[in-house]
Amino acid sequence: MSTKELYTKGARVWIKDPETVWKPATVTSDFDGKSLPLEDADGGALTITVKEDKDLPPLRNPDILIGENDLTSLSYLHEPAVLHNLEVRFVDRNEIYTYCGIVLVAINPYFELQIYNNDTIMAYRGQNMGDLDPHIYAVSEEAFKLMERDNTNQSIIVSGESGAGKTVSAKYSMRYFASVGGAGDTESQVERRVMASSPIMEAIGNAKTTRNDNSSRFGKYIEIDFSKTFHIIGASMRTYLLEKSRVVFQASEERNYHIFYQMCAAKEREELQGLQLAEADDFIYTNQGNNPIIDNVDDQKEFGKTHEALKLLGFSEEDGRNIYKIMAAILHLGNVKISPGSGRGDSETSTVRQEDPSLPIVAELLEVDEKSLRQWLCNKKVVARNDSYVTPLKAAEASQARDALAKCIYSNLFDWIVFQINKALKTSHKVNKFIGVLDIYGFETFEINSFEQFCINYANEKLQQQFNMHVFKLEQEEYVKEGIEWKMIDFYDNQPCIDLIESKLGVLALLDEECRVPKGSDKSWVDKLYDKCKKWEHFSKPRLSQTAFLVRHFADQVEYECNGFLHKNRDTVMEEQVVVLKSSKNKLVSDLFISEGPDTLGAPTPARGGKIPPPAAGGQKKAHKRTVGSQFRDSLNLLMDNLNSTNPHYVRCIKPNDAKQAFMFDNTRAVQQLRACGV
Repeated sequence: MSTKELYTKGARVWIKDPETVWKPATVTSDFDGKSLPLEDADGGALTITVKEDKDLPPLRNPDILIGENDLTSLSYLHEPAVLHNLEVRFVDRNEIYTYCGIVLVAINPYFELQIYNNDTIMAYRGQNMGDLDPHIYAVSEEAFKLMERDNTNQSIIVSGESGAGKTVSAKYSMRYFASVGGAGDTESQVERRVMASSPIMEAIGNAKTTRNDNSSRFGKYIEIDFSKTFHIIGASMRTYLLEKSRVVFQASEERNYHIFYQMCAAKEREELQGLQLAEADDFIYTNQGNNPIIDNVDDQKEFGKTHEALKLLGFSEEDGRNIYKIMAAILHLGNVKISPGSGRGDSETSTVRQEDPSLPIVAELLEVDEKSLRQWLCNKKVVARNDSYVTPLKAAEASQARDALAKCIYSNLFDWIVFQINKALKTSHKVNKFIGVLDIYGFETFEINSFEQFCINYANEKLQQQFNMHVFKLEQEEYVKEGIEWKMIDFYDNQPCIDLIESKLGVLALLDEECRVPKGSDKSWVDKLYDKCKKWEHFSKPRLSQTAFLVRHFADQVEYECNGFLHKNRDTVMEEQVVVLKSSKNKLVSDLFISEGPDTLGAPTPARGGKIPPPAAGGQKKAHKRTVGSQFRDSLNLLMDNLNSTNPHYVRCIKPNDAKQAFMFDNTRAVQQLRACGV
């Protein structure tokens, strides 16, 4: 029976709708080969002209199948069927998890569900995937079981846009491994330490955004190490692309990183005495969003959790004190007022007034010379041939340099904390196998897209390619097993888009080249893109813009605005300011700047097979600092090597609405994400 013969009177179909994306309709008389008369759910009559098969509307599934917990068991598996099934499960049944073959779709309920306790963990232990209702624990059990049975490394790849619930999914996954892989004796503190890394990373890497009250502003990959008897013996973490700009600027309704608000709320605590902290509203770096409160979150209590977690992970009292001193110094640095100089030609110079209350506090907390700090906040050294001279900065330039310094201090401290956590989680025992958990930002597109979105979407192209290849490999194995003859299946190949970004004359290479040109600019870089990249089918120039470029990603076409790309890719700080900090009497402050880079501070990059090499000896900062884009490309390729050496499991997180409303399903928003994540 051909599909066309199914379009008879009474057949139920889906038709496109501008408001709900798809709406149900019924065929009112048999399909005659040219047109199909329909009646929609509101009783409205319409006729669809059919020139070819693809013009026929998708058929609806029988009611008995609606609400199935695996989308692949539906008779018709297409976009409206997926959307409707997810909506019924989520809204009518409050079921947040649904399988789609090997993928677990997880919808954020914006509601505290009691489905994650130890009894639930034990219920899923030893069960096959599909025996019980879909759950993050079912995927975790599958990974753990395959590691035990096949003695192979596993990975769980959690993706989705901001506010979709990625961090929570990754956290519960780790909780499952900590529970089933625990040694069961009180001496084994490893699982507790693995779990204790979460509150620290959330304090320094998460923030409130308009989309999510606890948004991870960095990507992270955690590898949990197991012994021959499959007990947890250690772990290691790598982080990707921390959003540094948030340290100095927040959009309306948003916050800086949680740690700053926790410290301001807990300023009376003994650990924070002498840091001259005030209310969050009193600091420019924490008051720009004009809404420092998060519903149902007590920042003072959260500080207590962060402080305890630091202790549990072996941070000494002095380490903790130094971390808080540096964090407080960043807040005070934002309050240092830089004014245009007074006198003739004053617009070309800048100054920090002698009576400025914040500068002495910054100098005291960072244990640096106040006079040098004052000088190099407003001046720069220019080296010309064999001579060097000091030239003043304009007030706007000086403020920008001050903000760049604050971002650099924060980012280096973040990397140092990650490095210390890794030291605390490292094992001296022989690692048998590992399970990696990747919690990384999903595909993003905004009104204005910049360097950050470009890197995030590039990462998602690579991950989608890995997903496609894995699914294709499984299909191929299935056919061979069944003895079915097969030919190449056509699937979306991301390689052309990846080549556009990372090949020799691709977007990133041209960006790095422009960063090396003394007078390089965003505009001249985008002009080179128009010239050199026009041969790529995934690249185009917008009709009405001379400063933007379009990339056709697997999920959507995105327009990137070139403004700021060079500055963000270079990520430079004034050398003289770094020299001031290197000479700090505080060992941690000077260490942050004497040995910069992933070899010494951030979580080191692992070799293939996933084990992290020992840190190199801390050398001086390299003369040629690698650009952010090239570092990200290399760390991403290492991550892909690592994931490809494991058996992957996929969790796609969906954000059901933008209002953070419990169990409310916005079809338009959901379908955008389902298209973007390949479900």
